[in-house]
Amino acid sequence: MNEHTQNTDKTEQTNTEIRADGGEPNDGGIKMVIAVIRPDKLGDAKQALAEVGAASLTVTNVSGRGSQPEKQGSWRGKEYTVDLHQKVKIECAVADVPAEDVVEALSEAAHTGEPGDGKIFVLDVENAVQVRTGNKGTDAI
Repeated sequence: MNEHTQNTDKTEQTNTEIRADGGEPNDGGIKMVIAVIRPDKLGDAKQALAEVGAASLTVTNVSGRGSQPEKQGSWRGKEYTVDLHQKVKIECAVADVPAEDVVEALSEAAHTGEPGDGKIFVLDVENAVQVRTGNKGTDAI
């Protein structure tokens, strides 16, 4: 057995989680983790997702309003209010990585302690289809 094969075997062992209750991550289903966070925390979030084994993601620039206070400004002598703040939305579908691990990683990466840090949502996914191969369900993830 060469060094590359040994490293591959170790990687496969660490990516396959053995749970104490004998179950599978996400109870054998698919979860969609959606996070809306500050744009400047995107790099930290991507790295955190890669570290927990959930490197596949979709990122969208969005605007929103939550607990972060609105800002007042003026432009060409006119006052205006900015009540929609720029954020990024990260969507990450997981089957073999526990959704709780993804939530924890995103929460730690996005945290500043200030209003406007964002929100994280976890949804059940009924099905998924990989367009290129036609794989369905957890095989598509």
